[in-house]
Amino acid sequence: MNQSLLASITLLCVLSGVFAPEHSAASETRSGTVYVIPVEGMIERGLVYVVRRGVRDAINTGADAIIFNMDTPGGRLDATEEIMRIISRLDIPTITYVNPQAISAGAIIALATDRIYMAPRGIIGDAMPIMMSPMGGAQEMPEAIQEKIVSAVSAMIRAAAQEKGHDPQLAEAMVRRSIEYRIGDQLISPEGELLTLTNVEAAEMVERDGETVPLLSLGTIETLDDLLLELALANAQVKTLEVTTAEKIARYIELFSAVLLMGGLLGIYIEFRTPGFGLPGITGIILLAIWFWGHNVAGLAGMSELLLLIAGLALLAIEIFILPGFGITGAAGIVCILTALMMGMYQSYPGGPWYPQPEQLQRMVHVTGTTVIGTFLIAMLLTKYLARIPLMNRLVLASSLTSQEGYTVGSSENAALIGSIGYCQMDLRPSGTAMFGERRLDVVTQGQYVEKGKPVRITECHGSRIVVEPVENAGGEQSA
Repeated sequence: MNQSLLASITLLCVLSGVFAPEHSAASETRSGTVYVIPVEGMIERGLVYVVRRGVRDAINTGADAIIFNMDTPGGRLDATEEIMRIISRLDIPTITYVNPQAISAGAIIALATDRIYMAPRGIIGDAMPIMMSPMGGAQEMPEAIQEKIVSAVSAMIRAAAQEKGHDPQLAEAMVRRSIEYRIGDQLISPEGELLTLTNVEAAEMVERDGETVPLLSLGTIETLDDLLLELALANAQVKTLEVTTAEKIARYIELFSAVLLMGGLLGIYIEFRTPGFGLPGITGIILLAIWFWGHNVAGLAGMSELLLLIAGLALLAIEIFILPGFGITGAAGIVCILTALMMGMYQSYPGGPWYPQPEQLQRMVHVTGTTVIGTFLIAMLLTKYLARIPLMNRLVLASSLTSQEGYTVGSSENAALIGSIGYCQMDLRPSGTAMFGERRLDVVTQGQYVEKGKPVRITECHGSRIVVEPVENAGGEQSA
């Protein structure tokens, strides 16, 4: 027998057994496990991680059914797609309990489940995608772009409805205003209006394909306990996913994930470009720590990703402070950092392969690339304008170094300076300035770090490049 046909028959048998409509004594004593996953508030990427954890727990506990207790006004389309992808991989029967609203993205997710029930005064529908402005509120889209997005969402919601046995035309009427939805002579939604149904309207019986069936909802149910009774699972063990305080905080961290990541990388960059260790480096480390903590709570980034990030930062520090130039060590550090960031965004779906799928890999590369490019552009702007910002101009050299102020650039006379001893005017990391008698010179060490005020001796002169080394005992003398 064809495997897909066998799987379909098996699922049908499970649905028929688990969702027996009659309330006989035998059915009321049916045992089993039901896992309840709350889908509350805005649908964003942080909620994806919560749903994924709930589904994984349901699989591990051998749940007979998963109920999505839904109360949402909608949310992000990419998060909606990921939640639908998680649901589509399940062999466990899924039910949406609209309690009391499933608007926009919530309606799309509901249509991706096997059955839909609604609470009194519940509503479902209005799933047309809109673009949100950065300041909040809906933003008008160009007609071509709007049609492109609406077409994609329309196909997505129709496919979900077809897979789960819901009416695909009803689903499309929730997305497109231009659709007139009627069943026979009965007008359900006129042209020019998006379809939104109340619990009474959604449970209305209609004639479809020669059968009398509910329009969308299988009934209005007062409470979750009543729903279990309706599903003949009144005596089942109910496990409800508890969203921890840490997960709630992690959801907000996800909202500002790009800002935290970009700010962390920018702080580290500024710290490497300025002398000493201060506010930029501390701020960068704190922001990256918050980012990794949020992703760790979400079940994404773990200790291995954190250690990989630390190793990358250490390799970059070695390249900058110890080894002259830029070579394998610096390149390896950058690769470690980018790999750690990408691994920190990877999520394995319950029942899916351990390696990233193409759509996930594409998103990981996109987010990492966007963050790196954004950090680079901001860094370039700071390099150009940082000296003009009050309080920040102390981090950079704002004035030029001229010969009138005692600075000299390499010349043929520099060769005669070999052996001269002077004192550092600033920390050498490994480059900086030092005073030799009345002359202030740009110098560089062979990679050593020399503190401000320490004596140094000139060992090499190559044009304008003057190489120095620290001197243990200068004897209180300096020469030029």
